[in-house]
Amino acid sequence: MTGLLIKLVVCPITVIFASYLFPTMSYDTIYQPIIVGLVLAFASHMMELFLLKPGTFWISTFADFIAATIIVYVISMFFEGAYVPFVAALFTGFLLAVTEYFQHQWLLKYGKTLKGGPVYR
Repeated sequence: MTGLLIKLVVCPITVIFASYLFPTMSYDTIYQPIIVGLVLAFASHMMELFLLKPGTFWISTFADFIAATIIVYVISMFFEGAYVPFVAALFTGFLLAVTEYFQHQWLLKYGKTLKGGPVYR
C-alpha cells in the first residue's frame, strides 16, 4: 500500500515534469498529464504486486519502463489537443523507470513487497 501512495504522487509529477522538459510533448490542460500519471500509478502498482520480489528487481524495472512508455503514448491519444510523439513517450518512460528504480530498491530493502500475511481460518 505504501508503494501505491508514493506512486500516486510521483507518477503524475513525473509526467507533468516531462511535458515541460520535452518540447515536442504537449497537453492542453493540466488534468491530462495528471490522469496519465494516475493510470501509470495504478498500472505500476499492479505490476509490482505480480512481478516485484527479491530476484526480479531488473525485470520489474524494465517491465515498468516498457509499460510506462506504452501507457503514456496510448493514453495521450485519447485526449483532445494532447500531442505526445513516441520518442517523448520513450523518454518519459525512462524518467518513470528511474523513479521506479529507487522505489523498487526501497520496497525490497524494507520488505514492503511481501505478499503473505497472517492467515485467518
